[in-house]
Amino acid sequence: MFDFLDVYPWLLPFIIFFGRIIDVTLGTLRIIFVSKGAKNIAPIIGFVEVFIWIVIISQILSRANDIVSYLSYAAGYATGNYVGILLENRIAYGILLCRIYTQKNGKELVQILNQVNFGATMTHGIGSTNEVDIIETVVDRKEMKTLAGMLTQFDSNIFYVVEDVRTKKNGIFPKRKTILSRWRIGK
Repeated sequence: MFDFLDVYPWLLPFIIFFGRIIDVTLGTLRIIFVSKGAKNIAPIIGFVEVFIWIVIISQILSRANDIVSYLSYAAGYATGNYVGILLENRIAYGILLCRIYTQKNGKELVQILNQVNFGATMTHGIGSTNEVDIIETVVDRKEMKTLAGMLTQFDSNIFYVVEDVRTKKNGIFPKRKTILSRWRIGK
């Protein structure tokens, strides 16, 4: 498969480096998809990841006998982690629960969120200094920036926390515009 490396042995460190970047990036994405419960995507990514890894490791065991190849392996691993994290942030796959605390009228915020198809639920609470309205909304990760901007515009002193959600059922959710879309308006 890599017979050309007998003629061009200097290519081996590059193949190792870029192969590890792809392999580790896929591994990072696979772990994220597994943690999000994406049972259809994770095995496919895992297959490609392991296939690339076995090809690279076989070349290292049969041909690599210098420190440059070993350093390429390590550098590809480190770079693959970085690229995987960047790619995961770009994909922004998943669902978030945003719990919002405001001293302003929470009913107004719920209406604003409902106008842009963010389902929201409000309860009333007592904070350490004042009474607060607590609004919860479940959003797609891609929508979090938009939501954060809306919240800051509504109340510059707003406090909110964001948590990952593994599953959800029913409710009001905007339709996604991606291939991985499965959300729909709830019952």
